[in-house]
Amino acid sequence: MDTSRQSPAVIAEELGQRLKQARLNRDLTQLEVAERAGVSRKTVLNAEKGKTQLEALVAILQALDLAAQLDQFLPPQPPSPLQLAKLQGKQRQRASGQRAGESKPDKDEHEETPEW
Repeated sequence: MDTSRQSPAVIAEELGQRLKQARLNRDLTQLEVAERAGVSRKTVLNAEKGKTQLEALVAILQALDLAAQLDQFLPPQPPSPLQLAKLQGKQRQRASGQRAGESKPDKDEHEETPEW
């Protein structure tokens, strides 16, 4: 399916037809898929027409044992190099002056107490 020149409605309709064919290949009725997915038969019918919500589509794919193919459909997206650079934050440009293991002295240690 060449999706680059097709409208979203046409692509959704094609996916719906594929969903219907997957159901028929498993010899399941719309009602059986609906019961397995925990949705109404009308939701399955609408999904096969390409008109459904994402959550319902995922439930139907799970009922048809096709949820594992979701990683092929939309694989996990790694962060871009620009995002990684932003996540790292700014590089340090100055030292704090403290060494590891040293604790910062309290103010009172270095101040002389006035005699009254």
